[in-house]
Amino acid sequence: MTRQPARTELSALGEFGLIDRIANAVELVNPSSLQGIGDDCAVIDPGELMQVVTTDMLVEGVHFDLGYVPLKHLGYKAVVVNLSDVCAMNAAPRQVTVAIALSNRFPLEAVDELYAGMLAACKHYGVDLVGGDTTSSTSGLVISITAIGAAKKEDIVYRHTAKEHDLVVVSGDLGGAFMGLQVLEREKAVFKQDPNVQPDLSGFDYILQRQLKPEARKDIIALFREMKLKPTAMIDISDGLASEALHLARRSNLGVKIYDEKIPIDPLTIQTARDFHIDPSTAALNGGEDYELLFTIAQGDYEKVKGSPHFTVVGHMTDKASGYHLVDKQGGEHALKAQGWDALLKG
Repeated sequence: MTRQPARTELSALGEFGLIDRIANAVELVNPSSLQGIGDDCAVIDPGELMQVVTTDMLVEGVHFDLGYVPLKHLGYKAVVVNLSDVCAMNAAPRQVTVAIALSNRFPLEAVDELYAGMLAACKHYGVDLVGGDTTSSTSGLVISITAIGAAKKEDIVYRHTAKEHDLVVVSGDLGGAFMGLQVLEREKAVFKQDPNVQPDLSGFDYILQRQLKPEARKDIIALFREMKLKPTAMIDISDGLASEALHLARRSNLGVKIYDEKIPIDPLTIQTARDFHIDPSTAALNGGEDYELLFTIAQGDYEKVKGSPHFTVVGHMTDKASGYHLVDKQGGEHALKAQGWDALLKG
């Protein structure tokens, strides 16, 4: 007989008991974190650096499906998506605060699992969890995380500072997270039809990790320092390459040209997309959740990225009048459109 896992109702601890439990699992590692969980506010000493702050919210049924997303992975990803925004400012992430709303279907063990993922991400990136909030929810799980980072004023990179003729560069590869989601959704549909059928996820490890446990490219920020390279503008790819390229162009009052044949796509992503009858370029342009960095550099810095396994030049910035274009593999130009994720259009 299979033993049922222990289940402790949150009401057995109460809000303050839960906060104490979370606080006891947290260890501060940054000297700038003077006071963490346990007071009315966290106390952070910014020193001589500029602070950058970002907040992201994940809502059950809109941003994630607990039918196939493990709570530990969800906690990890919830932290990472915020750290990615900090990295996109060319800054170092240092602290996070976490607010969660829980329905009564979540026992203490589920909260422990969620926070285990969050704390694993914090440890991996050298970030402190310094505060937050907990409350009840009538409609599932809601996670809101604020991330705080630091950088020298002269190192911060914005979206609106690209220049005409700048090269458009991307880190890593694109489209994998979207195809990982397609695999998970397919297996969920099969399970709904027949709960006796086991999910077939073998061979999809890379794209499943891209979806369930993405990483913020803090390593790229460190690489910029080593290469003595400062992007002219930057954004992280959360909503797809097309959407983010348009953000950079519009905020910089410029046009942009992206070349389809240059877009970096992993072979597994390509094969999986074809199996799903999806154009691999469409997955990269519109899929989102890759959390790679899209940035622009001056043409004089081309030699610094040329041949690097970490970077691919995918286009260039143009004058505003030239507009926004995708150049296909035959050289034809098409309007570049943002068709990626939009939470407000969900459903």
